Amino acid sequence: MAVQTVAVLSLKGGVGKTTVALGLASAALRRGIKTLVIDLDPQGNATATLDPQPAQFGLAEVLTTPRPPILSQAVSRSAWDESVHVLTGNHDLEELNEGPDEGTLPNLARAIAWYADPNTGPRYDLILLDCPPSLGRLTRSALLAATGALLVTEPTLYAVSGAQRAFAAIERTRKEHNPGLRPLGVVVNKFRSRSHEHMYRIAELRESFGPLVMPVALPDRLAVQQAAGSCTPIHEWSTPGGREIALAFNLVLARMLRSSRRGRHHLDPPEADEAEATNGPDQAANGSGAATQAQPPRANKPRRPDEPQPVRR
Repeated sequence: MAVQTVAVLSLKGGVGKTTVALGLASAALRRGIKTLVIDLDPQGNATATLDPQPAQFGLAEVLTTPRPPILSQAVSRSAWDESVHVLTGNHDLEELNEGPDEGTLPNLARAIAWYADPNTGPRYDLILLDCPPSLGRLTRSALLAATGALLVTEPTLYAVSGAQRAFAAIERTRKEHNPGLRPLGVVVNKFRSRSHEHMYRIAELRESFGPLVMPVALPDRLAVQQAAGSCTPIHEWSTPGGREIALAFNLVLARMLRSSRRGRHHLDPPEADEAEATNGPDQAANGSGAATQAQPPRANKPRRPDEPQPVRR
């Protein structure tokens, strides 16, 4: 398949953006998709969890000097598997995220074009850009380089307004600089199915963004922190919570790749690849198998959390 370059972004810290990027990398590893993770967040959490082998150069050098001698020595294999590579980030990126200099914004796109070329290096099927939680220069450079943008949010009060601002930035970048950029969807993270507040906020997001909201929400599970702390893909964390959220990431990846192939988001019945992500190849073939537990139930008319509950007679 063609190389998909996906910017994973949020406008608020603490929503689990890096968790989503790593979960997608884990799901891609399970499917045999060769992946490059580019850690644009100065905190470097994705780098720490992927635990790559040392490289001579990092992302800061790539963004300032995107030339083959630098690019060829900046990517290294992760501790997860030889099919997951990393372009590492660190606190040096903080200086590149601020200031008026716009001249380096296209450099990430130039670097990705070099990495995506099978004649110049490893051939990647998927490139994930873990962006900082802001619309600074690093995130804008990611939107210039990406073919798709995936927004991560929590089911909280400001989810809709934050998503609106993010999609406005995506649309502005698409119109002015990168016509190939497409919104791939909204991923709701840290979902608790027993929370009336969370149910209301997800319904609110769906009312505003329709099919762009992923049909599966990522459950709030301790296994995510446990797997990250041990530098292990979530798909190898064999606890009930780990298996549940790994299944949810399979669904998100399948929907994301399908949206990327079509060039825009469609609300269609699940296709074979998405059914296989949920149930496995045998059940996908005959259409059997239950849906993932991470998918929240739908409500026709959501009730606000502070509204009184109806009296049952």
